[in-house]
Amino acid sequence: MSDKQRKFIIKLTALISGGMLIDGFILGAIGIVMPAITHDLQLSLAWQGLIGASALIGIFIGGPLGGYLADKIGRKPMFTLDLAIFLVGSVAQFFVTEGWQLFAVRVLMGVAIGADYSIGWPLLAEFAPARLRGKLLCIQEVGWYVGYLLSYASGYVLTISHTANWNVILGLSTIPTVIVLLARLGTPESPRWLMSKGRRKEALALADEYMDPEERGDLEATPKASNSRGFLQLFSPEYIKATVFVSVFWICNVTPYFAIGTFVPAVLEHLGLEDGLTAGLGINAIAVLGTLIAAALIEKVGRRKLAIPPYGVATLSLLVVAFFYEASPMVTVICFLTFSLANAISTTLTGVYPGEVFPTEIRGVGVGFATATSRIGAAGGTFFLPFCMTQYGITTTVLIAAGISLFGWVVSYLLAPETKGKRLSETSAPSATTRQFSASSLEANR
Repeated sequence: MSDKQRKFIIKLTALISGGMLIDGFILGAIGIVMPAITHDLQLSLAWQGLIGASALIGIFIGGPLGGYLADKIGRKPMFTLDLAIFLVGSVAQFFVTEGWQLFAVRVLMGVAIGADYSIGWPLLAEFAPARLRGKLLCIQEVGWYVGYLLSYASGYVLTISHTANWNVILGLSTIPTVIVLLARLGTPESPRWLMSKGRRKEALALADEYMDPEERGDLEATPKASNSRGFLQLFSPEYIKATVFVSVFWICNVTPYFAIGTFVPAVLEHLGLEDGLTAGLGINAIAVLGTLIAAALIEKVGRRKLAIPPYGVATLSLLVVAFFYEASPMVTVICFLTFSLANAISTTLTGVYPGEVFPTEIRGVGVGFATATSRIGAAGGTFFLPFCMTQYGITTTVLIAAGISLFGWVVSYLLAPETKGKRLSETSAPSATTRQFSASSLEANR
């Protein structure tokens, strides 16, 4: 790989991580400012849940839509358009004065971020060399957690110091958005996407300039997408197991995290901690550590060993909280820290698998569909947590989260493929995909 190609991969990784950082940034502060928003706008429990879940609802819409457009018209044009839309919504947060306005603005921002998932991850997977692809895709989740932590920390400081109201805290996402949007201008089109559209000459020219020479042979193996059926192809016999796996894997990782994370100060204070904000900051900080661990280990130990065991640790941590939270606040904090670390490690794989198991012609829509289904769980958990805590108490609430995590562990054990070191033509070809998931099932049932 030449210096130019190496620098390009580093830059592209940073640009896509920037989008993930922005996603984490808009979600991290909402839990901090929710009490102030509730007070100022006189929100009911229903509106609290809707605003807390608004960006997630938008991602549910934007993921499939952005993926569909990225597969049809290309990665390049969508790569900047989605952030331009996000910028409009980000600025609008400074001026909202009603609950419905805030909800609408954050849904729009969520649409843009959902599109960014299904554009950025395929773009990086299609440029990255096989030996580094897992690590580079993992870094995207590092970006998300860093953004979430930065937003949570800045919101924390501004809240306790009373130096800014909630409009300003939410509107701070404008700053990283402008930076990343400007830096994305001039990003080239994916050679694999061009090849899938029959534009071989353009694809090879860009590959010579930007891709690792080892990947050129794999680029030639990219099939033309003349017979692509879009969404329907996700449910064909060749890809149904891949679609089910990445969707369930993602749902079961993020549902407990968002349910607890969005309202973490309230949850921890309900459990007896006097300073839920500070403890919540620690929980989010250790999640960043979890993503770094996953990025460091993924090309050494493989995908399955990072995807499956952390689910078990997360489930056990939540069970201890459910049954023993009255024993000691310190036990509760330790369990939530453990959950956050383990959950972050396995969640990091949600940035890897979707980009690997779908072929070029449906990679965008595949990532978008998985993104959308994951946000059903995330938005549902965020919306129903206040009701569940009020109506059924902390034990039932945390037991539900543990049950979701346990289900994710079982599905991952049965279906998670091992794609370490394999080229995209191997991990996403119909026959290869079927063999991978079948082999995983046989191995898990021995």
